[in-house]
Amino acid sequence: MGERILIIEDEISLARFIELELTFEGYSVTVCNDGREGFERFGVDSFDLVLLDLMLPGLNGMEICRRIRRISTVPIIMLTAKDEIMDKVAGLDSGANDYMTKPFAIEELLARMRVALRKVKETTEKANETVGFMDITIDVGKMLVKADKTPVELTKKEYELLLFLARNKNTVLTRDQIFHSVWGYDYLGGSNIVDVYVRYLRTKLDEKFGKKYIYTARGMGYFVKDE
Repeated sequence: MGERILIIEDEISLARFIELELTFEGYSVTVCNDGREGFERFGVDSFDLVLLDLMLPGLNGMEICRRIRRISTVPIIMLTAKDEIMDKVAGLDSGANDYMTKPFAIEELLARMRVALRKVKETTEKANETVGFMDITIDVGKMLVKADKTPVELTKKEYELLLFLARNKNTVLTRDQIFHSVWGYDYLGGSNIVDVYVRYLRTKLDEKFGKKYIYTARGMGYFVKDE
């Protein structure tokens, strides 16, 4: 069988539809229609990816996501009817890897799942990788960031954004390039999310350490560079 997928979704017809499609694609699928039951099932079995509804009985998706992140780095894709930018930011900050707004095309869901699973494989392969610029060092295997030898606490998306910038240092990256690589899909509102997360990073790096780490290429995007 293929990768093991946990679906936590209380819309029974939707959950069944996704289950059938994923099974047809070769995935091994487990479905839970209650939030608490889903989290408990995650703790018992081993899964490669979680499809998680936001509004659930028993335990809501945001809380499930936070609890999973305390014990696992498994990819999580949130499925929800909420489409406001700040809802997306909240979902991603709670630890989700991706965010899909209902209704969605099953082909797009499958594509995003492949991206998430591929990132896990790439992360495993690069577990010993160290990336850096200026006095920033990133231990990819440990997901540990240091600025001037001082540990910096970042959310998952902040970390992934910084890592992407570091791996492409001295190169101007457009908002679309950043969004596609860090978030893994094309979305009209993507540029807004990139700007939000760049501000988060600047608060934790530039402002905290009194140095300019992240540069803006006016009208183009962002970049970091070695001094």
